[in-house]
Amino acid sequence: MARLGKNVFGEELKPCSNKPLTGFYRDGCCNTGEDDAGVHTVCVIVTREFLEYSKLVGNDLSTPRPEWNFVGLRPGDQWCLCAARWVEAWKAGVQPYVVLEATHEKTLDYFPLKELVKYAYVSQ
Repeated sequence: MARLGKNVFGEELKPCSNKPLTGFYRDGCCNTGEDDAGVHTVCVIVTREFLEYSKLVGNDLSTPRPEWNFVGLRPGDQWCLCAARWVEAWKAGVQPYVVLEATHEKTLDYFPLKELVKYAYVSQ
């Protein structure tokens, strides 16, 4: 298992979600390591538009898959998304909001912080 990483601000990585349980290592955090080829580092809050787009491009995140212990995501769920998938959704204009404190610093290899903050989730 990977050690707890740093977030995009260089601080301790905060948990993303335990319900549904997320993360490449299913530890609730967007930790990554050499065995995480998909780089599941972006903590997002999924939207209906994003889930529809993701399904359309071949990554169905809304359908439950019990054989993988995956309950399926619904709008409003938080999830550790692959960095490249987030950039792909951004290019398509359907990027989900990002929880910066729970997003691993490795994400910055894919998208600059000064741009990423424009898509940050801000709690009310």
